[in-house]
Amino acid sequence: MSREEVINLLSKICYFSELDATALNHIAAATIEQNYETGQFTFMEGEPCVGLYIVKSGWLRAVRISTTGREQVIRFVGPGEAFNEVGVLTGGTNVISVEALEPAKLLIVQRKVLLGLVDKHPSLAKSIIENLARRVLYAMNLVTDLSLHSVESRLANFLLEEADGNMIFRKRWATQAAIAARIGTVPVVINRAFRSFTEDNLIELKREKIMILDHDGLEKIAFSND
Repeated sequence: MSREEVINLLSKICYFSELDATALNHIAAATIEQNYETGQFTFMEGEPCVGLYIVKSGWLRAVRISTTGREQVIRFVGPGEAFNEVGVLTGGTNVISVEALEPAKLLIVQRKVLLGLVDKHPSLAKSIIENLARRVLYAMNLVTDLSLHSVESRLANFLLEEADGNMIFRKRWATQAAIAARIGTVPVVINRAFRSFTEDNLIELKREKIMILDHDGLEKIAFSND
């Protein structure tokens, strides 16, 4: 990417949108571009943190992996999104592992540069704090879901949140196994829940999309444990 293209992408990221041209040019000069293939990890939990990652193209997933190999998907990230803020701010160690779900192009803002900008630009510090607060709230909701809600309830809620109208368009990597990891269960259980929803005419499953047939029915299941 040219310097102008990097600056243009940086200016569209919420963290940097209020920075002046001089600051953006400073960040761009210290930005590294990296390409990743499907299945390749950008970094692993516990490794030294290189910096803040910005997605130019492609989709990735952030996960925590247990010692037994079980995964909990924390979030999916796509074009125009940034990730690894926590690693940057917590002593330089990555707290998650991130895997490319398809070929991806990323920009990396080096950690020392970002920390220097935080000291100089209150608007950047404020934006990072607000985003981290949203992440904490998301994590709290995730813990609540895993502790108090059934798999059926979590799946129904996931489908409602992901739907555009009554349709969920599935990316190639959005398999039932990926959805299982996202809502904190295993493929055999999620397959059973999907089959139950299909048999009850709540949804219709197709290769590239999921159609919601009974929005009210899914809502009833989603909030059945509240």
